[in-house]
Amino acid sequence: MKITKFVTLITVVAVLAFAGQGCKKRPGRTTPLPGQAASGVGSDTTGNPIGSGNPITTAPPMIGGETPTTMKANADGTFGAASGSIEGRPKDREKFKAFTVYFDFDRSVIKSSEASKVDSVAGQFKNENPACDLLIEGHCDERGTAEYNRALGERRALAIREYLIRAGVNGEKIHTVSFGKDQPVALGHDEASWAKNRRGEFILVLPK
Repeated sequence: MKITKFVTLITVVAVLAFAGQGCKKRPGRTTPLPGQAASGVGSDTTGNPIGSGNPITTAPPMIGGETPTTMKANADGTFGAASGSIEGRPKDREKFKAFTVYFDFDRSVIKSSEASKVDSVAGQFKNENPACDLLIEGHCDERGTAEYNRALGERRALAIREYLIRAGVNGEKIHTVSFGKDQPVALGHDEASWAKNRRGEFILVLPK
């Protein structure tokens, strides 16, 4: 009888010990997403937010879920596949001033409420002197680093350029440049000012 109780006790202890070992196990490293290193469960691998004053640390850097372009500037400081140089040519900044496109914070997608402005510019530019070109300037608000905002401003300008091409404008006539946060039109440090600075401007480049 005592032997039976002893065997039963040993069996119970063995079962409990095995269960304890099972509870101590931890899941292994998870399968990494493309562009991210593998990490343990529950780890946080996100980069610094745009307002932190530090550059984004993820690779490739993401802006609102979008990948910034890495195009190099042309000799005249513009981006894109426009032919010829606009350096030294007169520019009319008032022609399309009323059609400035405004963007949401940290985004380069043209909002539906702003699309009609780009459509208007496309229609008018197609009727301009064929010797004219169009320059699109991308701008940002003051939040974030200079490098971050230069990339974001570039993407805003390129987004407008792509829209214009889809609307029938010759892409060889469209130049783009990004000023990042260097040329604000409103100097306040509040949302009302920031909203005015997140923009894409159209400049008519006249023939020499």
